[in-house]
Amino acid sequence: MRQTGSLICSLCLLLGLGMVPPSVQAKDVPLQTIDWPAGGTPVLRFTFGKFKSLPDMGQLHAYVMDVAAENLSSKPIPTARFNVYLFDKGKVRVGEDAIELHDVSPGEIVKFETTVSVSGAPVSVSIENAVQMARSISLTVNSTPQGATLSLDGVMQGPTPRLIVVGPGKHTLGFSKEGFMAGTFPLEIGPNDVSGGTVNYDLGAASFDMVELRDGTVLNGDLVSISGMDVQVRVGGTIDHIDRNKVKRIVLTQRETPTPDLPPAAPLQ
Repeated sequence: MRQTGSLICSLCLLLGLGMVPPSVQAKDVPLQTIDWPAGGTPVLRFTFGKFKSLPDMGQLHAYVMDVAAENLSSKPIPTARFNVYLFDKGKVRVGEDAIELHDVSPGEIVKFETTVSVSGAPVSVSIENAVQMARSISLTVNSTPQGATLSLDGVMQGPTPRLIVVGPGKHTLGFSKEGFMAGTFPLEIGPNDVSGGTVNYDLGAASFDMVELRDGTVLNGDLVSISGMDVQVRVGGTIDHIDRNKVKRIVLTQRETPTPDLPPAAPLQ
């Protein structure tokens, strides 16, 4: 009993003097804390616990780490992926891992474990090439008039209106329809955007006159002439003669008035 009391008193004395044995002092001290991004206002704070050795696997060694990730920002983080690199005491990289976070609310701390196979004894951690990603979202793309052929980053999607699925980043929507000038629309999806949006694109004025027949056929070309019994339309360089009674309606596009050729001004005397 005296010996035990003596040991307890010795430990109390060490605690009082701040001389805590290493096994006690390092028990709750994390291995490393990293804020991301390193420059500017940090968004996430990672706290890595001590490496815990697992049974060896031949030339490789396995370690497990306790990791805590805290959202320091005022916005939720839908999804984020990070590459974690492990280094030995000589600053040589001996292992790497990838970690992902999902649906982390502002101020929330997420705790988890990660297991890493390494070729040496790790003593430090770094995070590089961190890329924050949002889930792909769906949105409706429409055009005026409808029925335009839609492309997303050069890949055909079909006629409008069209529901598309697109990931974060900058994209280009392309629109084309016979009889109208083709056009593009820049689209940028942010990491916190959600599904349900709509994009409307106006193809503008037609580039050709339109002749709609009573059977539903639509001809796009240049109207040449109209008489009591005949309508002439130039389509692709060929003039088509259409029975006047088959025509339902004609839509004329606005043409620029050609500038007359004027004689050169006389020189001043």
